[in-house]
Amino acid sequence: MDINKAIEFTLQFEQEYVSPARDNGEPFLPILCSECFADEGLKLVSQMLGFLLEQPCPNCGRVAGAKLDLLAAKLVIQRFFNTGTMQRLTYGGAPVLVSNPRKPTSVRLSEWSGDDISLLSEKTGWGIFSYGPRLWMVGEVEPLKKLVSPETRQAILDRITSEYPTRQIVEGDHFYRIRSNVPNPAVPSEYDSPPSEYCGSGRLDSSNLPVLYGSQDLQVCIHECRTTVDDDTYVATLTPTSSLRLLNLAYVLRESGVNEFQSLDIAVHMLFLAKSHSYEISRELARTAHQRGFDGIIYPSYFSMLRTGAQPFETIFGISVRHVPDMDRYATAQIISNVALFGRPLMEGKLKVKSINRVIVQRAEYALTFGPVGYEQC
Repeated sequence: MDINKAIEFTLQFEQEYVSPARDNGEPFLPILCSECFADEGLKLVSQMLGFLLEQPCPNCGRVAGAKLDLLAAKLVIQRFFNTGTMQRLTYGGAPVLVSNPRKPTSVRLSEWSGDDISLLSEKTGWGIFSYGPRLWMVGEVEPLKKLVSPETRQAILDRITSEYPTRQIVEGDHFYRIRSNVPNPAVPSEYDSPPSEYCGSGRLDSSNLPVLYGSQDLQVCIHECRTTVDDDTYVATLTPTSSLRLLNLAYVLRESGVNEFQSLDIAVHMLFLAKSHSYEISRELARTAHQRGFDGIIYPSYFSMLRTGAQPFETIFGISVRHVPDMDRYATAQIISNVALFGRPLMEGKLKVKSINRVIVQRAEYALTFGPVGYEQC
């Protein structure tokens, strides 16, 4: 899926399924505004989600604030408390606070937030409370636990290489590889896999298996390479010289008769969202795929969620967001695919360079949201 279409689809899906949907036939009836809140983060989230109307707020009387009706106020709660308290753990993650109309508010915010939480609860009817996540969300997934254990790992690696689909990339396809501060940027060999002495520090490469990393999304390439404005950065556009057979781990795997705790799909999803402590596993996965005759792997970028703005572990849908038609399109839209090719494909003639260009970072823009700090049970 094209990245711009993926981002558009993600936002559209969240409006229709995840966030409260506004009925365009109903009048907009403000109940609060951004100026009602003491907490600066709540003010800023409300400014993003509210509407500028030249009329006094029915709560505080101010005209300048962004107005919130009932649905916009509920969306503010979701963004600030649900998304704003998301915690990533060793594998998986979950929000610390959630909200719904069935339980009363049972947390208290820090002193700088005043009575904001009470005001939101009173006006929306939604309670805000500590969340006890389902254990699959924090890594209690049987295939993942078997991957973590060296004694049981290989059986799951064999399942992954046999149950995930193959994808061919052919002559005419292309992807990008970024390099920074290279001595000879116009020389194609600079964009091959690194020398052996530098292998073994990435997600998939090891000392005896060099890996060339790339992506079809240039912004993800920039993030993956931790490029800054002080770097001299170059991009090579690479294309296969013949068909290459890749294991597609960016695929949303359809599984029948399993729940979240048994899902291989969720295990792989969590593996590639994990930090460097997971690299031992993913390197063994790469070696297994190489032994099975694959030329490389297509895998989800660690920065997929940053690029698409999606939430990494859905609390509403669980496994259904990845398995139900239309909803699985939402899960697919959250994934930005990277390419990892084994060996030294430029030197081996499997790839050729279409062009090399200098990259200038002209402007960086961040889409921000906010969450509370210093909350406690009351």
